[in-house]
Amino acid sequence: MEGSTPVSKNAVPTDIGEAQMCIEQKDIDADSSHNSGSSEAGDKQHSKEEESQQMPAFVVGEEEKQKTGASCVGGDLCLDQSTCGCPQLEAEAVLDNRQLLAFQVRSRDIDWRRYVQPLDTRVRSGGVYLDKQADLVNNHRRAVNEQNKRELLVCHDMMGNYLEDRHFHSSEKYDDYRFMHWSAVDYFCYFSHKYVTIPPSGWLNAAHRHGVPVLGTYIVESAGPLNEVLASEESVDRAVAALTRLCLHFGFEGWLVNVEVTVPRQSMPNLHRFVRELRSATESQVPHGRVFWYDSVIESGELRWQNELNARNVDFFRISDAMLINYAWDDGHLERSASLATQEGSPQHRVFMGLDVFGRSRRGGFKSLDTMTRIAEKGFSAGIFAPAWSFETLRNWYDISKASGDEVVNAAFLSRNEDWWARLWHLLATHPYQALPFYTDFCVGSGHRSFVRGSRDASPTGRSFFNLARQSLQPSVPLANNAKHCFHTAFAGGNSLEVINFERAFRLFVTDFVVPRGVLLLGYAYRMEDTGSDQTFSAVVRLSPFQPHSQDLRLFCGSYHGNIVAPHLCYISPLEEPLPAGLAPAQLPQSSGLLGDGWRVRYYMVRFDGPVVVKDIGLNCRRALTSTAEAYLGAIYVQALFQEDWTATQCSQKASIDVYGRQLWQNHS
Repeated sequence: MEGSTPVSKNAVPTDIGEAQMCIEQKDIDADSSHNSGSSEAGDKQHSKEEESQQMPAFVVGEEEKQKTGASCVGGDLCLDQSTCGCPQLEAEAVLDNRQLLAFQVRSRDIDWRRYVQPLDTRVRSGGVYLDKQADLVNNHRRAVNEQNKRELLVCHDMMGNYLEDRHFHSSEKYDDYRFMHWSAVDYFCYFSHKYVTIPPSGWLNAAHRHGVPVLGTYIVESAGPLNEVLASEESVDRAVAALTRLCLHFGFEGWLVNVEVTVPRQSMPNLHRFVRELRSATESQVPHGRVFWYDSVIESGELRWQNELNARNVDFFRISDAMLINYAWDDGHLERSASLATQEGSPQHRVFMGLDVFGRSRRGGFKSLDTMTRIAEKGFSAGIFAPAWSFETLRNWYDISKASGDEVVNAAFLSRNEDWWARLWHLLATHPYQALPFYTDFCVGSGHRSFVRGSRDASPTGRSFFNLARQSLQPSVPLANNAKHCFHTAFAGGNSLEVINFERAFRLFVTDFVVPRGVLLLGYAYRMEDTGSDQTFSAVVRLSPFQPHSQDLRLFCGSYHGNIVAPHLCYISPLEEPLPAGLAPAQLPQSSGLLGDGWRVRYYMVRFDGPVVVKDIGLNCRRALTSTAEAYLGAIYVQALFQEDWTATQCSQKASIDVYGRQLWQNHS
């Protein structure tokens, strides 16, 4: 074109149109081909390692290292110093449109598929409401349906974010904020006040491992960048393409759009186009893509938070997947929002009422239950903003800034965090785990040290760590007063669960594990300081028949004198001989027995006379009233086997239970 000047590959563009010329279409196509397409087809390619919920192999090739000019800054913390691309493995915000459209991010040449586990929606099933979340005796679940569905969006905003969590290797600050209660979360948003917020890899890995999609944030707090985007239809489309490219490149699922400036009335059609086209592109190109709109700008372009769904903001509701309502609402706002959602013919769960845990405008902190109850009673979804309140407010009593972490801060945070979530849990839908094989070592993504099969890791990588990419599958419900995280001993990772309830059985996992051929394998690693006759350690499994109904059977998997089979309750003893090759997971030894630092492993194999479904897994530990013996759970493994596996396992402790033939089910109808 006349008057145009060739643009150098490394030149900084001078306007939004020129910046687009810096985006190489072949790169976009490459990203799309790697990440888009049928998620079902992609699901079929998971390996055994992925099924066992382990981190993918994180390697940067030598050619890629040379291309990016990478040099290792992770020292002996790196998985492989010879191929580490540390400088490019740090998440960063995009600050302006030049950077956005020219794809100017340090990690533009990194293949993030090597560092980020893809979202696996198969790991869990549809939500259920639990009346007593930690009570294993209570088996009452209410399935989520279109009439009672309420979803949960968690917006993580802690001190501006991009702190210790920003780097793939993170840090040694093991007491830092960690999120563990993924079973109740439907969407996770990484939030900052930077123009375009890209979620760090640690959060992506932790969320994806639990089946939770992750949103970045597009926030406008000064008019200039948005005016550039809304200048024309073409500039809108370029911005949409650039934002979609970020999703595909970094491996997250969509956006929370938050426009916090007044928009000129003449630009409103293009703002609508921006939201509409961003949703279209995200849903069509990004697996599980979603776009949320934040209640801010109204139809006139004025910045006026409505705190409700109404005629002034309903147009944005119509063109987005969901709307997050500002948190300053009252009961009248709830009533009017419900009325308009009905008029729109839209389910109310598309409306997420805001709850600011810091208590701005409505009750927060440990009084958040009142706010959440009002949201749930009206049938709305909830958007919890800043749940890291449980960590941030500790600075009122402790120094939370120590670079290597603090044991007292760690314990205080975990206690407050469990307490806060336990108060709300009965109002949230819990998503049962459903994918087999199932394995977890309970690592929360940090540790004062690292452990391998019960022994402390003496290598340089065994030092204290904070890295959410190392977080394992977490319990389905808050630990409450049943157990707590323990960091001085663990079977693997950075922590174990220390039992504090020795009075009754309690739930750890809500599950929908189908055992179609009736052969169940259960294994767990535990440690009990006193193994006398008064001390017992049992995993408890609640099963039901394959067809939905109200019958169940409980298996107590401990150490007994043989196997005791009775109606409703069965007591199973561990296998004494090693499992056949290939049945034990790579993380556990092949046979039961004693390991390092007092840790033991037990395996149980049970055959039923028909298909069954594992609905709950918990613990039942006992000790003498005068005993102070401590008990720990370090890992658990569940798998459905074939009849050939049963036959190949030569062990007298195998349990065969004719639960259908002998009518051993307990009927709760």
